Amino acid sequence: MYGIADLSIVPMRLEPSERSEMVSQVLFGEIFSIEEETEKWLKIKLQHDDYVGWIDRKMCIFVSDEYVTDYCKEEQLRTTEVFNIVNKTGDYSHKLIVGGSVLPFLDIETGKIRLGDEVIYSLVTKLREAGVGNIRDLLIEYAMMYYNTPYLWGGRTHYGIDCSGLTQMVYRLAGMALPRDASQQVRKGNTLSFLEEAQAGDLAFFGDNDGFITHVGIIWQDNRIIHASGRVRVDRIDHIGIFNEDLKRYTHQLKVIKTMIL
Repeated sequence: MYGIADLSIVPMRLEPSERSEMVSQVLFGEIFSIEEETEKWLKIKLQHDDYVGWIDRKMCIFVSDEYVTDYCKEEQLRTTEVFNIVNKTGDYSHKLIVGGSVLPFLDIETGKIRLGDEVIYSLVTKLREAGVGNIRDLLIEYAMMYYNTPYLWGGRTHYGIDCSGLTQMVYRLAGMALPRDASQQVRKGNTLSFLEEAQAGDLAFFGDNDGFITHVGIIWQDNRIIHASGRVRVDRIDHIGIFNEDLKRYTHQLKVIKTMIL
């Protein structure tokens, strides 16, 4: 069984309970397989990153195997604006969708989007032109779109985002796939020996004294880093870690530097 998110943001929880912590979010147009179900809850696995969690079954629609096969045959367009507006056929209200949402089977001429076998949406707002040029410049451009977004554990949107949600979404907008969590992301790419080797768009990982990775950020120019800590912010980075300009102290201990651009 498969489903697709037809709400702007669907909270994904660790356990099948409203009181359980949110571990991630499913965005409009993202598909998933259904691994387990109860009367109220679905245990799902997201198609794009294999992340597993529970969602309220009222917050999605079910789709056929054929729909998913067609969906996966080609790269579906993702929005790169902070917000876009869509409208469901037969509905009088508009729906606000966030950056990184998927527009399945978008017809550029008509603006029609097909969610499932029968549900049709129309794109109301114009799409931003796809970014071109240097991939590193594009990563920084997308990262700064989230500047000042409040920190939210499990968040992946401009309403709230966590550190690994930021890196995953920035890379996703640029057309590159990353796992959901920092501890998973650190296993990807190539390791750099020194901070001086890093270029804009590379990732820096931080951890505790036991070596567990607890934080990630996007390296920028002039020894700066874009990361989500309280909010999406820009701080200084050196061989020790992140120096918080507001607190005037180090807040994160540098462990690994990776490049995902091979």
